[in-house]
Amino acid sequence: MADTLAGTVNDGAESIPEFPMPRADGCPFAPPPALRALHAETPLTKARIWDGSTPWLVMGHADQRTLLADARVSTDEHQPGFPHQSRAMAETLDHRPPTIFNTDAPEHSRFRRMLTAPFIFKRVEALRPAIQKITDDHIDAMLAGPKPADLVTALALPVPSLMICELLGVPYTDHDFFQEHSVTAVSSDATPEESQAAAGALLNYLMGLIDTKLTEPGEDLLTDLAERVRAGETTPPEAALMAVVLLIAGHETSANMIALGTLALFQNPEQLALLRDTDDPKIVAGAVEELLRYLTIAHTGQRRIARGDIEIGGQVIRAGDGLVFPLSSANWDPDAFPEPETLDLQRPARHHNAFGFGIHQCLGQLLARVELQIVYGTLYRRIPTLRLATTLEEINFKHDRLAYGVYELPVTW
Repeated sequence: MADTLAGTVNDGAESIPEFPMPRADGCPFAPPPALRALHAETPLTKARIWDGSTPWLVMGHADQRTLLADARVSTDEHQPGFPHQSRAMAETLDHRPPTIFNTDAPEHSRFRRMLTAPFIFKRVEALRPAIQKITDDHIDAMLAGPKPADLVTALALPVPSLMICELLGVPYTDHDFFQEHSVTAVSSDATPEESQAAAGALLNYLMGLIDTKLTEPGEDLLTDLAERVRAGETTPPEAALMAVVLLIAGHETSANMIALGTLALFQNPEQLALLRDTDDPKIVAGAVEELLRYLTIAHTGQRRIARGDIEIGGQVIRAGDGLVFPLSSANWDPDAFPEPETLDLQRPARHHNAFGFGIHQCLGQLLARVELQIVYGTLYRRIPTLRLATTLEEINFKHDRLAYGVYELPVTW
């Protein structure tokens, strides 16, 4: 029993699984089969990551929520033993100052207060008409253009990109620049030098915009941050870094969900019909939650480190142990979601972990939900014959990115 509590049952190198695991060919929406098999044996175990270290892999829905809400579980990536996602992330650590993503309270609370205003319920709900118009305009343009069309470039990417640019006060005309550098900055395949150069380019770009907002203010978040710089509440690099984080997260996540969700619905035509044939906003909102659960595009595992000893699930996590939370395994946990492999748009799925959990839960989740509700609730009703213009086998998936999705989605009607 003592050995089990100390976490030594997996100390044999041959018994420790590698993470991440590959997805199965032909099952692009499911978590890796090896991850599901491991989760069926235990909700909590050690796993080996890219640098040979063996953080805890926390797979169960209940255990993830318990630990992600525990103040002894830290996001401080500067702590020895932190389970970095890649060599590039580890080797560029000294170039990443504190942000909303890698700090704990009270510093995290300070960052969050500076960024919360545009994402509160009232402000996000007020954006519905603008998001609806952008969606309709891009569907109009797609219908007027050639067939087949790429849904990623025609709709999935521009809608959230336009909205996050509007919120931040970033010129959408620069979207090629920031999308290119965003991709490199977060790619698991980028070298440390490439990742650092891309992040530096984005940082300098946003610092320039914030400086401009000091003399040419607008009604946007960059103006708010510029005023905080003027008041001495933050520095230009710190403000720019917060803006970089929002710019990357604000267009990458929703864009991948729009395209990947559409592909999943193509493979489940009876579920697509439920969404296509309704104008009930409650049904659409429920469908969004189930698609978020089913797909879980944040697929590389949230990373944490223990600041104190924690006993959970018959194990003891020691202070200094790394933790990895594969959110997809929690969202396919049969104890939380019976028959999780079934896409059921009528399933109550709001308790999914797709946006994480605890104080570091996704800041922009309300905006993402509204964007998805509008796009999913509009696209299939406006183009009822929309269908895949290729085979599933020909689709190129983003296995190498922090956000899972597809590079292109050829569609026709």
